[in-house]
Order: sequence, then C-alpha cells, then structure tokens
Amino acid sequence: MPVAAGHLRYPKVRALLPRTRLAYVHLQNLLTDAKRDRAARVFGYVSILLPDELLVLYMEEGELVNATATADGRTWRALPIGEAIAKVPSAAEYGEICFHEAEDEQLAAMYATQTTPDLGWPAELPVASSAALLGNMMATLFDGVLEVMADGGVNYVVFRHGMPLRGYYVANGAEGDAAAHVRALLDRAFRNGGSARRWDVPPALPNQAAPALIAAYRDLVAALMRSLAEHGASGAFAVAEHARHHLLGKHPALDKFSLTLPNQRDPVVDTPELSAAIAAWLVETMWHLHLPDGVAVERLMADVARSRRHLFQAAGLFEALGWRIPW
Repeated sequence: MPVAAGHLRYPKVRALLPRTRLAYVHLQNLLTDAKRDRAARVFGYVSILLPDELLVLYMEEGELVNATATADGRTWRALPIGEAIAKVPSAAEYGEICFHEAEDEQLAAMYATQTTPDLGWPAELPVASSAALLGNMMATLFDGVLEVMADGGVNYVVFRHGMPLRGYYVANGAEGDAAAHVRALLDRAFRNGGSARRWDVPPALPNQAAPALIAAYRDLVAALMRSLAEHGASGAFAVAEHARHHLLGKHPALDKFSLTLPNQRDPVVDTPELSAAIAAWLVETMWHLHLPDGVAVERLMADVARSRRHLFQAAGLFEALGWRIPW
C-alpha cells in the first residue's frame, strides 16, 4: 500500500530540528544558521510538509545545493532552489518542517532514487520474496543501492559484489550481521505492503547553480546585448534569441533564459553546465552578429561584467568563453 508523502521518514545521524510546526520556524534563518559557522556546516536535509506537497532541501556543508518535491510520495521531481524556497509561505498556519543531519552518501542515494528510474527486477523473479531478491543480487554480483520502504520508513542499503556493505536505516539496531538485518527489513516491508527497488551506484549529489548566479547571468546577457545594440550592432537581441533556440538541444538550461519572456523559472542545472551554456550562447551569438568597425565584444564584456567579474570567474564563464577580456 503506498504511503502518503507526509508520512515518509528518512534515515538521519541526528535531528538538528525535530519535526515542528512550520509556523514556528523561519526557513531563511534556519538555512542561514546552517552555514554561519564552520562547526555547523553539516550535511543533511530539510523536509517540509506543505498541505499538498512534500519538499526535500539538500544541504552540503551548510549550503543549500538541491531540492526535490512530491505530491504522492512516489513520483518526485527536481526543483530549482529558488522555486523550492518560494513555495514555503512566510507565515504558514499549516505544514511541518524538520532538519536532519545525514551522511553525504545517503543524500546522493536519496536524490538518485527520487529523480532517476530504478533498474527493476527480472520478470521471472518473485519480487515479494526476500530470499529471491537477495539471491538475485548475489548471483549477479550487484553493485548499487537497494531502497527498502517499510512502514513509511525509506531505508538505503549499499551493495558491493552482491553483498550488503553498509546501510542507512530509519530505525536503529542494525548492528551485527548485515545480511540478516537486510533480510529482516525486507520481510517486514513485504508483510506490510512495502517495496524494494534498486539503482546503480548513485553519482555524487548534484549541486545546483545558485539562484544569485542564474540571475547574474540573465542580467549579464541582457546588458551585453543592450551594449552591442547601442554600439551599432543592430538586431543583437534577435540574433541572441535565434542562437539560444539553436543551442537548446545541447544546452537545455537555455530554455529558461529567454530575452523576451519576463519572470521565467530557474533551470535545474549545475554551475559548470550553466557556465558552459552561457558561454556557448554568447559565442554563437557573436558568430552570427555583424559588429561595426572598432567595436570589440571583449571590451563591452569587460564593461558589463566588471562589477561581478569575480562571481563569473569563480563560475568558470571566462574560461569557457576563451575570450581575452581587457580588465
């Protein structure tokens, strides 16, 4: 039987904020406190139960790096960080929140199992049999993560060469024989309508580009196009829009960077891919834009980017561009 999103529980090292009414917590202050001093820069997650949705905010070293959401506890989607924060009302009468410290490996497993398809099981395998599932993983020397959902608790077991190596469990008491514990967990899950799914070894938890960087890139491109137009490069905005559409297949993040549509949502993208996309967009635009004599795009870029050059430098934009910017 599926479990409602609000009843899902995830493993934790410790509860930094036990489940509390959302009305009593200022989310922005909570996130700020998580990175204020070095000792508090923990790895963990913030679960926020809203009336119609469950949000999970992922934290690494006190920084908010990713977000997911679900309405039913089974189908998840990745959310832009800014959009996830905006979903939380500033004075909520309903809703609950908790902040739990967790291992980084667990965070990677949580995100992967929420946002990528599972591997499934062989058609002939009785998927409600603990012995059959464990036997299959041993026979195939399975490397990856097994997610076991039991009584609303979502547990993760890391397998190496078909054997359980370590686990992240909602309930304590996993000391001793790891295989016996996993078998008991699976038996309990199947008795009570739970489930078991598996994934390949999850990659590291993706870190989304910060909302401030996304906004800065939007401002930068718009300012550069205005400067080009003012210096006689007619049609700069139209050429840029054509170049953006041309690159969408290779850089999907550019779909959220229209120069004509206001109030767009942020893309779900990491910083290196975002910087590569913006650089490709600018290079493609300059390739098709006719510049008047004496106008150098590198000089104009220096003018519009100077106030935030260190932000763009840290994000890798100038390296991706390959232009010699005359600072």
